[in-house]
Amino acid sequence: MIAERLLTRRLRDLRSQQLRLEPHKPGDLPKPTHRGGYLLYAHVPFCHRLCPYCSFNRFPFQQDAATRYFHAMREEMRMVADLGYGFSSMYIGGGTPTVIPEELALTIDLARELFDVGEVSTETNPNHLTHEVLDVLDGRVDRLSVGVQSLDDELLRQMKRRDAYGTAEEILAGIELAAGRLTTLNVDMIFNLPSLTDDILKRDIETLKATGADQVTYYPLMVSPSVEKPLERALGKVDYQQEERQYRLLSGALSDTFRPTSAWAFSREASTMIDEYIVDHDEYVGVGSGSFSYLGGELYANPFSLRAYAGAIDERRLSVDAHMPLSRADRRRYRLMMDLFGLRLDKRAFAERNGAPVERALWAEYLFLKAAGAFSRDDAEALELTETGRYLLVVMMREFFIGVNGIRDLARARLPEDERALFEEGMPCNTPARVPAPSAAFD
Repeated sequence: MIAERLLTRRLRDLRSQQLRLEPHKPGDLPKPTHRGGYLLYAHVPFCHRLCPYCSFNRFPFQQDAATRYFHAMREEMRMVADLGYGFSSMYIGGGTPTVIPEELALTIDLARELFDVGEVSTETNPNHLTHEVLDVLDGRVDRLSVGVQSLDDELLRQMKRRDAYGTAEEILAGIELAAGRLTTLNVDMIFNLPSLTDDILKRDIETLKATGADQVTYYPLMVSPSVEKPLERALGKVDYQQEERQYRLLSGALSDTFRPTSAWAFSREASTMIDEYIVDHDEYVGVGSGSFSYLGGELYANPFSLRAYAGAIDERRLSVDAHMPLSRADRRRYRLMMDLFGLRLDKRAFAERNGAPVERALWAEYLFLKAAGAFSRDDAEALELTETGRYLLVVMMREFFIGVNGIRDLARARLPEDERALFEEGMPCNTPARVPAPSAAFD
């Protein structure tokens, strides 16, 4: 698809000009400019197995280090509350947030106490779909997102997930156990994996439709420089030529059971919560090592070092230590992408927020998408997407998250050598994370 190639090239050119992290005064986060409406993001960077395609801040799980980390993150939440922030929703990502369910429960309970949080979403892995974990989440979590990625045992083996998280049969048993326990059960899958054939993709989709999952999110494979070589060794070279074909295949195959609720999320019910919290929230605050905040048109980063994170909290200050300023054009492009990714851009709201109509504020982007056949609706009120438009938004989000992964790579480059080694592929799961204990006051 010519439009995909042109769009990818343009986005990568923009990314090469913009990608930078600047030092920021330690602990300095802007105060809220309005009451409520923000989203709270909490990052739990521990996994039992480090997947070769993942660029998120994550470390091998170790019980004592993870327990201390949860305590420190709750202290950081108290500091955010002291700034006056209010949050309508909370999203907990990782890593694997459910590595210690009881600590996760305490963290969610505190968020509701401090901020009057409403909806809560959390990620997990298939091996945590057990009665013990689900009992803890029941009544606390509204949307549970399970990182399945594939239901093909050979692909699971290549991704080093089968031994850690279960066979396809075991994963499906866990999904059925979790179905109906929470408001929304989402299954995360990946398409455009080098070894993913169309037949495997179709078989996975038919299997998912027969489960009790409320939602399926199909992400394109997104590869940052830090994981490109390990991924190629494990899975093979990425071929973007098949990406559009597989997107159209999965979109059509899901359509008799699920309807699009974002460019890559498909839900049984239109009102189901979606994975990308940044669609519904203009601004958010991140707590935890490796998390980001987006406030006042700037991106703020917390340290990726567990040692630096614990040290900041022990000194009774927020851990933010870097930021990336965005130009007005950057902020407008970001909002265009987020709104359209959610399938509808409200033209009046965009103009009020950005000081100009979308047709004038981003005339080149608007005309490109229009010429490519992206819009099923384009009137005075809104832009809405065709299937081609949804795929182009998948391309935009793919490049956006590759860029975010590049920012993570910059942050990770500042890690001390011993912590950076823990990120590498193949580290055993019981490798100590060597995190200094925060003060006893956190206990």
